[in-house]
Amino acid sequence: MSLLSPSLEAFWAVVQKGTVLEAAKMVNLTQTGVTQRIRSLEKQLGVTLFTRSRKGMRLTQEGESLLRYVQVARDLEGDTLSKISGKKESSFFEVCISGTSTLMRSRIIPKASLVMKKNPKLRVRFDITDTDSVLGKLKTGFAQIGALPANQVGLELDSKTLAPERYVLVGTSAWKKRTLDDILANEPIIDFDPQDTVTLDLLKKYKLAGKAQKLRNYANNIDALTYMLQQGLGYSTLTEEFARPYIKDGSLCLLASDLHLDYSVALAWYPRTEMPPYFKQLVESLTKKT
Repeated sequence: MSLLSPSLEAFWAVVQKGTVLEAAKMVNLTQTGVTQRIRSLEKQLGVTLFTRSRKGMRLTQEGESLLRYVQVARDLEGDTLSKISGKKESSFFEVCISGTSTLMRSRIIPKASLVMKKNPKLRVRFDITDTDSVLGKLKTGFAQIGALPANQVGLELDSKTLAPERYVLVGTSAWKKRTLDDILANEPIIDFDPQDTVTLDLLKKYKLAGKAQKLRNYANNIDALTYMLQQGLGYSTLTEEFARPYIKDGSLCLLASDLHLDYSVALAWYPRTEMPPYFKQLVESLTKKT
């Protein structure tokens, strides 16, 4: 049972699925039926809620605002139905947490797992991304919680600062006896994509960027990038937390123990009038200092 109007249910389905076709399957309507409900809602509000793109339906700024209302309403729905009926609500709660692969694997997933064990009706989607905008996923409603650079957190978001990510310079353990100057001159950098500047930023901090090769190797997957490092196909920066087990097992080594680069990160979410218990537990667990 849902307390949302049919039009808002259709709106929520399109947000969740990204296309009218998949939304229609979710709410057991025809595509025409979903489209009609969205148009009716837009007419009532006097705004456009979606724009069409090659990637599907994208929320407008007005649509993003309505989405935050729907998210809060759905959060309160279970508790409200429980109080009305006098029975414990049996519905499940869903939340998506988005962040970079290193942060998600070393901190977010382990800490969120503790909350999931205490809340058997909580279902979590861990969205691991190194190339897409976490802020964009919060705005579109794809994610409800995001771990992102602190300087990207806008005034419209609630947030808590996390311990900074410390990046270190790493390479295959076979290079242990080589000098850093030799490695920079003769080996390429491995980054996620051309827009990834973390390794260069670290080198610039210590005025070493001019010694590095210009052409880089790329792997937009942390496991593939780590494998390339282990195989001696180049060097890169990894967070200290993520690199630790590889350094411990001897497959990677620090190329310069005194070089590091700290990035400020934060946990962010859109404000809620009343934060559901499971959501509050997630925020507290993910921001707890260890």
